Amino acid sequence: MASKIRLHVEHPLAQGQMVPLSDAQAHYLFGVMRLGVGAVLSLFNGHDGEWDGAVVQAGKRAGLLCVQGQTAPLIAPPDLWLLFAPVKKARTDVIVEKAVELGVARIVPVLTDYTNAERLRADKMQAHVIEAAEQCGATHLPEVAAPQKLALVLADWPAGRDLWFCDEARRGSPAGAQALPGPGAVLVGPEGGFSPAERAHLATKPFATGISLGPRILRAETAAIAALTLWQVTRGDWR
Repeated sequence: MASKIRLHVEHPLAQGQMVPLSDAQAHYLFGVMRLGVGAVLSLFNGHDGEWDGAVVQAGKRAGLLCVQGQTAPLIAPPDLWLLFAPVKKARTDVIVEKAVELGVARIVPVLTDYTNAERLRADKMQAHVIEAAEQCGATHLPEVAAPQKLALVLADWPAGRDLWFCDEARRGSPAGAQALPGPGAVLVGPEGGFSPAERAHLATKPFATGISLGPRILRAETAAIAALTLWQVTRGDWR
């Protein structure tokens, strides 16, 4: 019976493939989880689906797994991006974690007029993506982009992708927006919302639609969860 432990690895996964473990992975599996030779865990790399892997060597700082049968295919999320203005670290971590759980293909931190957060590192966020995927059973890893200014992101917006931006000025209007086919994105602003200039700029973009998230003002992480949920139930893979 396969272990409930899931581990992300960088190596290709196929029947009989040998997968060496890093120092940190070996410490986690053999020092923390107390696995030994013969134990079976679930492996994924974001490309090849999920596979069983059996421990064939177990050491304090190294180890080796042998890939066995595939247990799940690669399941890619809908072509949905999350753009969000970074907030304090713990709350940014929640946004990233829930984006993985709710199913996004790309995570883009954007710097807005009212953004007030610590310096972000894309590699740290990618590590948090991996942790979230290990916990929630995802077989796909969203890409994490480097932080970019909102104006530059909008100026280079890809054709054919529509954008929902969560606009607190619409508070009290019915939640949601028209469900249009094709690739999409959700944009969540910082504490204090978008500046008047940003709201006006977004209004000039034909691909951008302001949406309400109901009668109450939500915190940034709650707004991200609510908006992604609305998108998923109207045009994503929850229908």
